[in-house]
Amino acid sequence: MTPHITRCLLAGIVALLPVGGTVLGIVWLERSLAESWLADQPWYFPGVGILCALALLYAVGLFVTTFLGRFLWRRVDRLLEGLPLLGTLYQSLKEVLGYDTGRERFFAGVVAVEVDGAQQLGLITGESTAIDGEARTIVFVPSAPNPTNGRLLFLRASECRRLEVRAADALRTLVAIGKTPLEGEG
Repeated sequence: MTPHITRCLLAGIVALLPVGGTVLGIVWLERSLAESWLADQPWYFPGVGILCALALLYAVGLFVTTFLGRFLWRRVDRLLEGLPLLGTLYQSLKEVLGYDTGRERFFAGVVAVEVDGAQQLGLITGESTAIDGEARTIVFVPSAPNPTNGRLLFLRASECRRLEVRAADALRTLVAIGKTPLEGEG
């Protein structure tokens, strides 16, 4: 009974998290504007926070679709990636959200590996040389639904079956406890 309840609670959180985050963001923006000097203006009305959020999103979208905007956004992107500790988090979030930059990615690919007699999703994090001098693939096998936990395996290339799946899609599948199928599996 406990695994069923836990699975259902986690699936509900995963399903409602994007909606809840959006609603909380809009409510926070509206409340912040209502408590600021803006509420004292004669033209303020409830809901102006939503309009401001939409205007800001449009302005940013317009800016980053211009030549100058793309150039400046790449500079900001590089600056954020270069920050100690936060840069790694920023790069990881970009990859999980599916923003591929064309540079070296946090995960080099997705593989299926056999662990305890079952096939599991693994994320290639790098290459290494074993004590015997043989090349090994470093594979992180995340657990579901919390992909920050898992095991790190050093496997021969023959023990890994490459999947034609983006790391972001594999992570979404893990977080959704398999409810979001892998697209493009090969």
